[in-house]
Amino acid sequence: MKVAIYSQMFQEDTIEYVSKLLLELDNYGAQVAVEADFAGFLNKHELLDNATTFNQSRGLDTSFDFFISLGGDGTMLRATTFVKDLNIPIVGVNMGRLGFLSTFNKEEVQNVVQEFVKGNYTIVERGLVEVSSESEIEELGNLNFALNEITISRKDTTSMITVETYLNNEYLTAYWADGLIISTPTGSTGYSLSCGGPVIEPTAKSLVLTPIAPHNLNARPLVVSDDTEIRLRVSGREENHLISLDSRIASVENGTEITIKKAGFTIKMIEFASESFLKTLRNKLLWGEDRRNY
Repeated sequence: MKVAIYSQMFQEDTIEYVSKLLLELDNYGAQVAVEADFAGFLNKHELLDNATTFNQSRGLDTSFDFFISLGGDGTMLRATTFVKDLNIPIVGVNMGRLGFLSTFNKEEVQNVVQEFVKGNYTIVERGLVEVSSESEIEELGNLNFALNEITISRKDTTSMITVETYLNNEYLTAYWADGLIISTPTGSTGYSLSCGGPVIEPTAKSLVLTPIAPHNLNARPLVVSDDTEIRLRVSGREENHLISLDSRIASVENGTEITIKKAGFTIKMIEFASESFLKTLRNKLLWGEDRRNY
């Protein structure tokens, strides 16, 4: 068994749980690779013996059985920038607060390995979105994809921006708003949900356009097929606006044509038999919370 481990949490209170995870992996004779920065932190606490390291450009390949993300949802989203199109299944252990994508709690970290070995899981493929533009967005480099959402938003101003929007080359509308979110089903429970967007089952073949604080009462979230090509052009009082891909942000000159579409690969996520999307809705978003149900 070959396993990769990644975390952005370098706090002392994570040592106990990482130690338990490494011990459990050792019990099964697993080959372990640890993200380079996190490995440096663990080495200071003498937790690593012969683990290899990896970063975004080297150390990972298709021979890995699974990738463990230790942290919250932000860590899970960052994990995709390491896995990319390698088809390594990802599982999250929540070391933070809500942890909607990271379904296992840190107290259950050993169960992640045990349940995987027993085969008590399924692999669920999650679609991504990718962005391209008529001029290169240097800050994004080759990481032009997002698992949750791509967001267009205002920069250096309190004024609205106008987001001219086309779907498959047909004009839709110009949103007068603080921005526009293009969300995947995975991201439907994130920023889009906070802006009034719908919850979508993760394997649905769709995308959601959710305006941010629109100045039109009739501007509502729109669900479209995930094979839709979305073209955007922003205008406003400032010279630039922001584009964010999950947690990665870049500045783009107003008037630049941006194209968003489904990425050419998927991210594989491990869903254990003891967990499910519906269970997570109930437990973490208090879905249908009503004392009459108990």
